[in-house]
Amino acid sequence: MMSVIQVNGVAIDKQAISAETQHHPAGSPAAAEESAVRALVVRELLLQEARRIGLVPRPERDEKGRRETEEDALIRQLLDDAVTTPEADEATCRRFYENNRDRFRSPDLYEPAHILLSASPEDAAAFEAAATEAAQMIRLLAERPDAFEAFARDRSDCSSKENGGRLGQVTPGDVVPEFATFLVNLEEGQLCPVPVKTRYGVHILRLDRKLAGKALPFEAVAKTIADYLQESSWRRAVSQYIKLLAGQASIEGVAIEAAESPLVQ
Repeated sequence: MMSVIQVNGVAIDKQAISAETQHHPAGSPAAAEESAVRALVVRELLLQEARRIGLVPRPERDEKGRRETEEDALIRQLLDDAVTTPEADEATCRRFYENNRDRFRSPDLYEPAHILLSASPEDAAAFEAAATEAAQMIRLLAERPDAFEAFARDRSDCSSKENGGRLGQVTPGDVVPEFATFLVNLEEGQLCPVPVKTRYGVHILRLDRKLAGKALPFEAVAKTIADYLQESSWRRAVSQYIKLLAGQASIEGVAIEAAESPLVQ
């Protein structure tokens, strides 16, 4: 059972911990609960500081008209007042662009064709039968590659069979991960030598064409870079501010990283 969690003598309610835990998916219930506790401790630290310096909540509404709670308003106002970060200038943005060229390019496009033998992975017998048939079909297509379209029309369970199994242009993100793993490793014109197993069934896959993505000019991504750098800088500053608050606080029941330098009172 988790020990009592306190921040400067104020206990974190167990019901609040239970409610918060659902917002922190993790590998285990214990890990989720620990993450929830840390989030609530940080929230309490910020609320106590906002009240200590006498902030009066001024709730705002978002673009959908939803009103902040008074506690959320206090935290926002505190961070707005206490955390300042410099704006990323053009030189900084350009350096980031030059050092991360691979992040700023249009996605690669693939033109695959496939034959889907529909089967549920939960039906082991049917799935194995589909895999066996797919392997036999691949062996036949290795000898008669020109038969792919006919096989697709006659056997595929995908609507693409009306187009010889062709799926048009896709990116890896457009298809399920299992399919994408094989797709990106094929050469143009290559028939995948093994059946591709996915949640939808078993696929015979061929890559007809690959169009490499192109580098995006700095001007097209400058604002995205500036926003990213600004956000990253703000998060680092908030993290340091929280550590400073934790360094001044008495926190029981959970370890929160604290900064050695005290806040100026």
